[in-house]
Amino acid sequence: MTVTEKFHIVLFDGVCNLCNNSVDFIIRRDTKNVFKVGAIQDAHTQKLLDSYEIPADYLDSLIYIHKDQVYFKSRGALEIARNLGGLWPILYGLIIIPAFIRDPIYDWIARNRYRWFGKKETCRLPTPEERAKFLTAEDLEQ
Repeated sequence: MTVTEKFHIVLFDGVCNLCNNSVDFIIRRDTKNVFKVGAIQDAHTQKLLDSYEIPADYLDSLIYIHKDQVYFKSRGALEIARNLGGLWPILYGLIIIPAFIRDPIYDWIARNRYRWFGKKETCRLPTPEERAKFLTAEDLEQ
């Protein structure tokens, strides 16, 4: 069984403060332990991008992968919410709003994320407690 069959994968811009805060949010609310996260810039994550034919320099959106499905932008965010603990799955109801309305809002935030939230010089390193939630080279070899 592959990592994308076992887990819901979230790939994010590892130097973006907004993206890192979003990952913290996901980790704290992943009560069912279904998520694995990884920075798009990580070398081992590049293999996963290649297997789904996603450009290695794609930083315009978070990427949500589960099984053979890949979602970007607002759809990816809604799929993540759908699988979180608590009341967060209610947000999936926003799927009724057409993507041509949702995605421009997502794009506007994405274009301004560094200016509004800042960025780091290097990708985030997980704490020892978070390490199990992050993709590893071993995860991708299975």
